[in-house]
Amino acid sequence: MDTGGGEILAFLSPLPRRTVAMEGWQPNVAVAAERLRPMNVPVLAGTADRIPAREGAFDLVLNRHGALDAAEAARVLTEGGRLLTQQVGSRNDLELNLALGAPPSTDPKSWTLAVAEERFRECGLHVLDAREEMIDCAFQDIGAVVFHLRAVSWQVPDFDHDRYEKPLRALHERIRSEGAFTVRHHRFLIEAELRRARTVIGR
Repeated sequence: MDTGGGEILAFLSPLPRRTVAMEGWQPNVAVAAERLRPMNVPVLAGTADRIPAREGAFDLVLNRHGALDAAEAARVLTEGGRLLTQQVGSRNDLELNLALGAPPSTDPKSWTLAVAEERFRECGLHVLDAREEMIDCAFQDIGAVVFHLRAVSWQVPDFDHDRYEKPLRALHERIRSEGAFTVRHHRFLIEAELRRARTVIGR
């Protein structure tokens, strides 16, 4: 899911004979298709809430930092199939928002390990492994901060260096004084197995 340009999936080769990639951003579909064609991996245009595959099509679904709809992922898994995902949590890099005086782009409690585990259970996904971490990331100059905010545009959706000139200058001075500005990456990992509920009829 959300294979991007197919770089990570290609790195995992050799791949199982029947491997399918999916990408939601149209410009990346062609890029991924070209990269994965030598491995006989088709690339489907689809999104987390609408996977273009039949029910029970896959033994394994991989998702790294992509949007995730637990019910839709469960739909395309075989009985006993696995879902392995690493997600970016909703408390990610909030120190940046605080330093710039920008509101969080989402509710910090909206996407955490606990929230994800509950959604998984509701869809018949039995959690086998679950881990959550807050990982330090240090910015050593203000240019790196600006580059990051332009690359990860959803962190501060209205970011513009002119609009945020004053807090950026203050943060620049803070980095010069302290040597670095540290934020925390919010990540969690879940491995789950599909176990659909069975109805037992007594005599």
